[in-house]
Amino acid sequence: MTNLLTENLHIPSDTADIALHLRHKRRTDIQTFGPQRTILLMHGATLPSESLFDVPVGDGSFMDILAQNGFDVYALNVRGFGGSTRPAGMEGAPEDAPPQVRTETAVRDLGTAVDYILTKHTLPRLCLIGMSWGGTVTGAYTAAHNDKVEKLTLIAPQWINDGVSRLDPGGPVHAYRRFNVQAFRQRWLEGVPEHKRDWLLPAGWFEQWATIILASDPAEHDGIIRAPAGVIQDVREYWSAGKAFYDPEGITVPVLLLHAEWDRDVTITQMANLFPRFQNAPYRRWTEIGEGTHMVVMEQNRWQILESIKAFLSAL
Repeated sequence: MTNLLTENLHIPSDTADIALHLRHKRRTDIQTFGPQRTILLMHGATLPSESLFDVPVGDGSFMDILAQNGFDVYALNVRGFGGSTRPAGMEGAPEDAPPQVRTETAVRDLGTAVDYILTKHTLPRLCLIGMSWGGTVTGAYTAAHNDKVEKLTLIAPQWINDGVSRLDPGGPVHAYRRFNVQAFRQRWLEGVPEHKRDWLLPAGWFEQWATIILASDPAEHDGIIRAPAGVIQDVREYWSAGKAFYDPEGITVPVLLLHAEWDRDVTITQMANLFPRFQNAPYRRWTEIGEGTHMVVMEQNRWQILESIKAFLSAL
């Protein structure tokens, strides 16, 4: 294995006293990367980037494998997640503030990270990969800034639902949600046949993931971490109300859509409705992964996600 450089960067956001955490990995024997080999990863609504893309299981973390394959890989935590600053509204009780970190704010934070990377490496464009809510954030950013994006990959992205979202528990929406890390295992594996569960999520993988996500919130207590609830408000105002947050027709760069068959958070019907909307992309591709859930990037079949991404980003 080639040695990897790992950096944890904190860059200023567009808001005073709010810093954004960027994790960076690349091979030490490669110094220059072009737009097609420079990647920025964007997390979903609940889990910070390190708990999706940098959990060292199997052959290495998602970021490790991409970096070993010659990509310059960055992963962003928008404000309120991981090593980024929590807004003041997340420091008190959840009932004390309105929903924190709306999607429009996450899009701004993504833009800050994109500009930082492009300036640092004197690049005109880079590749974006967004998962779940991250698909909304990267999709909305790309629709407004096609000139800064080489290619766009969306893994199980949010899309208009049938009026109900598994992400939305109902009831009042407060500043943030309390996320029970251990309880998530059952939700993760819902829809997976019983005889496939131990294979899909090998022994030790969940525990390694749990260790990393618990360490991501300095206020973690009794296995509970905080997750900003602004995304829930946006689900109610957009996706569950039959409205799109962004216009896929406005995207004019190549698009790869990835989805797994046992995903209960984003259905195959939603993907079928979204895919034709990328009608102005130079080309678009949809790969359906068998035997995977919404968390496919952390499962046995993540190699199929990685192979699809590598082939897409390497294509001329």
